[in-house]
Amino acid sequence: MKSSSERDKERLRHILEALGKIEIYTANLSVDEFLNDSKCNEAVLFQLSVIGEAIVHVSKTILDKYHYPWHTVRAQRNVIAHEYFGIRLDMIWNVVHNDLPGLKTMIIKILSEEYF
Repeated sequence: MKSSSERDKERLRHILEALGKIEIYTANLSVDEFLNDSKCNEAVLFQLSVIGEAIVHVSKTILDKYHYPWHTVRAQRNVIAHEYFGIRLDMIWNVVHNDLPGLKTMIIKILSEEYF
């Protein structure tokens, strides 16, 4: 059985992997290309769900050490899962380009400071 620390590390790595996939999916796309590519935007939505679900399972004691709006990461997953038909893809594009780089930086920081 994995320790809490091992589970946290694994979940943080899942988040980093999902962020990498989103970067690959959206590389070299314009906003219009993203909005009109259902395979791409659905893949991004899935990875955002993965990120949101993973962050729920990271210990609060770890997250509380790092100043970041973790509630927005969790909320994004809930919107995707429960309000699917109300999702605005232009807002998802903004999240991808404006919010995810900072999240990636924070996840890398946590992994390097907590798990060397």
